[in-house]
Amino acid sequence: MGWLQRLFGLEKPEDAQVNPTPTDTGSDETGSGDGGTPPERVGLNGEYDQSGLAKRVALAFDEDGRFDDLDSVYVAQTGSTVVLKGEAPSQDILDQLVEVARGVNGATDVSTDGVSVG
Repeated sequence: MGWLQRLFGLEKPEDAQVNPTPTDTGSDETGSGDGGTPPERVGLNGEYDQSGLAKRVALAFDEDGRFDDLDSVYVAQTGSTVVLKGEAPSQDILDQLVEVARGVNGATDVSTDGVSVG
């Protein structure tokens, strides 16, 4: 079972992208009036999604074969911070997860405070 399915109950959408171009050109949720969706709120297909960053990080993990058998780590987000929770089998795997998560557009930080290494 992939990350998107396990964490969000979603099958991978056909056109899903880790770093899609936002399709929303209206006003953003912050009220800044810059006319775009904040990068952490961009969904799998460029649409507005409150959990867009976490879903795109899960997709990035799905697309990286190193994490196929890892089912003890969970992904969430607080604003533009990716939050990893659970248990990583090694520090090396956790470091790889952090590296992939940081590569997702909109991620300004990755919190691993909720991950134990075992």
